[in-house]
Amino acid sequence: MNFEFIEKIAEEKIREAEQRGEFKNLPGAGKPLALEDDSMIPEQLRMAYKILKNSNFVPPEVEDRKEIKNIRDMLEKTSEESERYRQIQKLNLIITRMNMRKSRPVFLDEDQIYYQKVLDRVRVK
Repeated sequence: MNFEFIEKIAEEKIREAEQRGEFKNLPGAGKPLALEDDSMIPEQLRMAYKILKNSNFVPPEVEDRKEIKNIRDMLEKTSEESERYRQIQKLNLIITRMNMRKSRPVFLDEDQIYYQKVLDRVRVK
């Protein structure tokens, strides 16, 4: 397929729009572009990742990690034993769900600092 023809048409349309002043006063005009660092993503996966991000897709693992953080915060704020117990049960459920999705289990003690923080918050003061 001859892409030069399409390129010429696109360039002409851009020139016409510029002459009509359609590019004046655009949001962000004169400001640097906010480029994302996708250097850690394999080149063949970058487009797929971009599409998922633009559609606000969040992987279940990320949602689970956010929920774990919320539970940690709740455990820190509450001193009521029944509420702490309920949050610990919820935490166990999330970890079980994460383990079922993965081929290798999730261990909170992989990151000793994180594990210690959870333990500190769970202990009755």
